[in-house]
Amino acid sequence: MTYNNDNLTRRLEAVRDRLRRAEKRFGREEAAVALVAVSKTRPAEAIRACAEAGQQLFGESYLQEATDKVTALFGLNLQWHFIGPIQSNKTRPIAENFQWVHSVDRLKIARRLSEQRPEGIPPLNICLQVNVSGEVSKSGAGLDELPNLAHEVTALPNLRLRGLMCIPAPADDFEKQREPFRKLREAKTALQRDGLDLDTLSMGMSHDLEAAVAEGATMVRIGTAIFGPRNYR
Repeated sequence: MTYNNDNLTRRLEAVRDRLRRAEKRFGREEAAVALVAVSKTRPAEAIRACAEAGQQLFGESYLQEATDKVTALFGLNLQWHFIGPIQSNKTRPIAENFQWVHSVDRLKIARRLSEQRPEGIPPLNICLQVNVSGEVSKSGAGLDELPNLAHEVTALPNLRLRGLMCIPAPADDFEKQREPFRKLREAKTALQRDGLDLDTLSMGMSHDLEAAVAEGATMVRIGTAIFGPRNYR
């Protein structure tokens, strides 16, 4: 796909405006919600155009493609977020190249990320992916197993547990969109009451951004609304 940089930056600005309007509508502080531009399957040139328009946070899911882009765009002061499923044999390059991982759903993966995080760089910021909808086909820790997992991850030396992430089943009704996000917010609140220092809710995509902001999102992950329809592999 060929990208028109002017169109790309216009769409990026439209998403930023949409996010600010949602913050105002739901009583959130201005700029309380960070925008992660989901750039998986998108070329480095599109990311560079967004970076030139002031976007710094980018989300990737395909590891080899992502590390190629990290290398190609080195020096742009970008913050890389891994948001896809994690296989055990892929943890080292994730630990070496990313600043955030949103999709940790089991202790084995967290331990490997901690062990393989290079010395001399800050701890890796972690969100635990939670299966708030209880879908068998979806990744994520169950709400019942979340407290034990969170406490175990918090104890790992080279990670910093920041919060929770979810990818709920799509819904068209606004109130139905809010329900899983509400569950994630309540899970975060329960963990905070249990002594964990969490500050992040990674939730909301192009179709349900407003519902996520209404329920307390601190990061939204937006791809299609910025880059256009995705060409899946």
